Amino acid sequence: MHNKDLQQEDLDDEELQELVLEAQREALEQAVSEKNERRIYRPFPKWTFWLMAITLAVSTFAIVFQIYSIPAIDFLKTSSALSKNPQVALYKEAVVVVVAGDSKGTGFSISDKGTILTNYHVIEGNESVMVSFPEGERFNATVTRTFPDIDLAILEVRGEHLPHLRLAEQTHFNAYEPITIVGNPLSFSGIANKGNVLDYLQLPDWDRLVVMIKAPVYRGNSGSPVINEEGEVIGIIFATLNHESHGKVGLFIPIDAYYEALESL
Repeated sequence: MHNKDLQQEDLDDEELQELVLEAQREALEQAVSEKNERRIYRPFPKWTFWLMAITLAVSTFAIVFQIYSIPAIDFLKTSSALSKNPQVALYKEAVVVVVAGDSKGTGFSISDKGTILTNYHVIEGNESVMVSFPEGERFNATVTRTFPDIDLAILEVRGEHLPHLRLAEQTHFNAYEPITIVGNPLSFSGIANKGNVLDYLQLPDWDRLVVMIKAPVYRGNSGSPVINEEGEVIGIIFATLNHESHGKVGLFIPIDAYYEALESL
């Protein structure tokens, strides 16, 4: 995601705890393994070994808790609750994981034949990428159109009867209007969250206005749809920004920009 300073699963509390504990175990095992590989074998007292082990465990858990911070765990709990809503569950079916080389982001289907929108920076430098739907369908997607100036790209897969989202005819909203976002933040997939639209914003290096939202947006949310209360996509998330008045905000490209780009072809 442009952030310059920019398992499709419903997790209940028990499953979330298991996930975090598993991450802790894996991190600790990896750290111990790396420590053993570097260790010079020589006799030393047992207390030295236990001191090293305790120090290693504390430092490892500190790293894990930075990764799985309270805000991050909160967004998982929120997603689990939201996903019980049938409408939100339908949204999630149309949101895909886009993998292009070492880059992973989000995209979403806008037709039952397999037209997908994502960010240009997610697929930049690739003519084809891998796309995964939540139900397990995986496709090789062709990059058919790119619009670098508004950070959008169109992908096509060969599919039929694919779940898809409805685009709004234009970007329209009221200040603090509720919205839903669905994406693949951090190491997770199919995460739904709520937020509010704030206002338009003019970036210094952009020709057109973008829109700020107050919502949990993280790395991997690039390409996430911003869905209004009518179930229509009004924009595509592409970045975060530390705003002087609103603090950390997400930024989305208005769907109007997508239509204008198509008209210019």
